[in-house]
Amino acid sequence: MAIDRITGGRPLFGTVEVQGAKNSVLPILAATVLARGECVLRRCPDLSDVRASAAILRQLGAKVHREGDTLTVDASCLTGSEVSDQLMREMRSSVIFLGGILARQGEAVMSFPGGCELGPRPIDLHLKALRALGAYIQEEGGALVCSAPALTGCEITLALPSVGATENIMLAATAAKGTTLIVGAAREPEIIDLQNFLNAMGAQVRGAGSSVIAIEGGRPLHGVEYTVMPDRIVAATWMCAAAAAGGDVELCGVDYRQLSTVSAALTEAGCTVTSTAERVRIQSAGHLGGARMVRTAPYPGFPTDAQAPVMAALAKGCGVTVFVENMFEARYRHVDELVRMGADIRVEGRVAVVTGVPRLSGAKLMCTDLRGGAALLVAALSADGESILEGLHHLDRGYERPEETLRALGAQVERIEES
Repeated sequence: MAIDRITGGRPLFGTVEVQGAKNSVLPILAATVLARGECVLRRCPDLSDVRASAAILRQLGAKVHREGDTLTVDASCLTGSEVSDQLMREMRSSVIFLGGILARQGEAVMSFPGGCELGPRPIDLHLKALRALGAYIQEEGGALVCSAPALTGCEITLALPSVGATENIMLAATAAKGTTLIVGAAREPEIIDLQNFLNAMGAQVRGAGSSVIAIEGGRPLHGVEYTVMPDRIVAATWMCAAAAAGGDVELCGVDYRQLSTVSAALTEAGCTVTSTAERVRIQSAGHLGGARMVRTAPYPGFPTDAQAPVMAALAKGCGVTVFVENMFEARYRHVDELVRMGADIRVEGRVAVVTGVPRLSGAKLMCTDLRGGAALLVAALSADGESILEGLHHLDRGYERPEETLRALGAQVERIEES
């Protein structure tokens, strides 16, 4: 078991090259099963979720090789269409392979996905959409048994702008005869990245970033070299770390427009945020005020993945901030751990009221999910004394060697492997 030992109270200074986006590379990896050739993915972060995706690809018969931040996938000769229960349980995003496998193999067998426990996240939107395209899907003993001898394009209206469902439809529709329209599609930047990757392979997809996406199916798809977009949530986390601990940090390679809602909240709380085309700089005295109500919403609203780190940054200081979590029911699991550090946070349903306190104290803390773990890391950096952070397997799902990044900025963070 690994733990992080963090000694807080040190301001952060320096420059960070932001890693590739987890929420972009996972659907892109699923899309590589469509290519009858080699795909070379650059800026591919070394995360446990990425390793799980690579294991799924190997189980399907693809060849996968990593060298530095480049991952090479050759799915020319897929031999399988079944994903084991063990691999499905490792991450929620494993369900994104369903559309790609059906499109390539005409059949798929997988169990229901695992991942962070953030409350109900049913995949009914995925299954309904795939059925509309012509897939036959049965649920047998906790497994999905799917076949798609022929897929036909159609208009699919999503009741909610689900990112995963939008991506699964995009992948399956590349093999469908005719045109598929996704109405009410998710608008996240990662959807645009997936569209760009598919088009680079020879697909014809347009409209990503808007609520209507059109996919012309039936085109042969080939291998490609592609660079994954930077991770806007990781960038937001490092912004929150600098805001909480104080200092002056510049993030490189990020699109400031994707961080506008987080930047606005931190600016209102007393930070100075300046941006250029691909850089964001944050300066903070480390003792923040409150912000206006933070209300999570689908993109371009405030990202639910950034809610916990921003809450941790605003826990120390003065002023009151009200958070309203509209996306997931269990997004406040980090609150009890922050309260152990001395934070004043009251939760009722989907609303959390954060009253800034003069100081936080180091404590023994447990990560319960990916972004909650990031929030505890942020809080520990601003706390007095030493914190011990456990449950790092959650953190490793989305952050590539975070201790090294923070030490380079001047933080005192050490990962210790315990027997």
